[in-house]
Amino acid sequence: MRKEMFEHEITLLRDTFRRLLRRHARTNLSKLIQKTHPADLSVIFRYFSDEEQEQVFALMPLDESTGEFLSELDESTLSELLEEEESDRIALIVRESNSNDQGTILNALSEEKTQSILELLRQDEQEELEEILAYPEDSAGSLMSTDFFALRQNTKSHDAIKTLQDQDEAEMVFYLYITDDDERLVGVISLRTLAITPPNTLLSDIMMKSVHMVRAETDQEDVAQIVAQYNYLAVPVVDSDMRLLGIVTVDDVVDVIREEATEDFLKMAGAGKDREILHKSSWENAKARLPWLFASWLGGIVAATVIGAYEHVLQSTIALAAFIPVIMGMGGNIGTQSSTIIVRGIATGRVDFGSEFKLIFKEITVGLLLGGLYGLLLGIFAELKFIDAPPFLGLVVGLSIGLSMLIATAVGTMIPLFLRKLDIDPAIATGPFVTTSVDIVGVLLYFVIATSFLNL
Repeated sequence: MRKEMFEHEITLLRDTFRRLLRRHARTNLSKLIQKTHPADLSVIFRYFSDEEQEQVFALMPLDESTGEFLSELDESTLSELLEEEESDRIALIVRESNSNDQGTILNALSEEKTQSILELLRQDEQEELEEILAYPEDSAGSLMSTDFFALRQNTKSHDAIKTLQDQDEAEMVFYLYITDDDERLVGVISLRTLAITPPNTLLSDIMMKSVHMVRAETDQEDVAQIVAQYNYLAVPVVDSDMRLLGIVTVDDVVDVIREEATEDFLKMAGAGKDREILHKSSWENAKARLPWLFASWLGGIVAATVIGAYEHVLQSTIALAAFIPVIMGMGGNIGTQSSTIIVRGIATGRVDFGSEFKLIFKEITVGLLLGGLYGLLLGIFAELKFIDAPPFLGLVVGLSIGLSMLIATAVGTMIPLFLRKLDIDPAIATGPFVTTSVDIVGVLLYFVIATSFLNL
């Protein structure tokens, strides 16, 4: 119900914008832009033509809300929108934006465009942004906000509250970070703790000294895992000397979880790993999928070769050919299911080191149960459907699909775990690789069993 209401509101908002654009009602458009939340504006922006996007963006104010709006856009849309925009105007927007949005905006631009914008900023602003841009993409450093709030450990609680009341630009002040005289992070205090503490108490006496923190080079997926596991609203980012550099807030982590999940699903489906794939051209889309599909094509050639090698078996018992698609399909499907479960478990931190054998045994047990069930059903079907076939056809078919599903679960489970041991992204193991390998093994096993039992 809530989703339908949201979609209705977005549709109504989009139609209102388009009606005002047709009438060239600039004053009304400016008022509507100011009243629309940046996140909602970024959603309806996707439905606009290039000309409509330029008209709407030209009316947007040079303030923090526009920076927030730009950071919500898809990277490809953001890049296309700003590459032709005057550097002076982008510089003014960047100056008014928070540090996290600044990084998002500048990372979407070409190096030449970024440099032209940086040259228009003050020296201190340039240095701060260049430091953020220097961090690896998809790292905690590129994700963090430098507008955090921290105090020295020898500060009294009433002074901390008074200082806190004067902070209007700090990012998400839910936690008060405590540093020593060298700006090294030594503790953290919740606002609730600070509010109920006697006024003359030193912050060092009430702070929590055990702080979960990350380095600036930490991958954003690891940061998201910490936030999800401990339900934090923000995670501090430190350098090698434990000096506080910034914080990664939960709203940015939500975006990270969505991006990483999208990337994993694309890789698992064999469609590449570009999160912006929907905005790519047909040629770029085809190039991204080509290597993954080549693996499937190569596997199909191998499977076809195996079938060709047993041509005499098919000629003597033509009924065997009817069950090849079922054996390949069931094995591939259950193998993909197992690998998807393992990959998702690794991504969410639910698959721990040392529990590999337990997981493999569990999935093999599942494969044994499901393989036995579907093997029995398919064996009975084969006996009833092909009455004139050799007497052991049902046993051959049933045993083949049962063993194929058993092996598929083992392969689908072990490959992602093995790749994780090698520090290779396990998501690449699913899709074409698992299904193709299972297809080859399943077909080969099918004909070996048929040759043994039917004396062909």
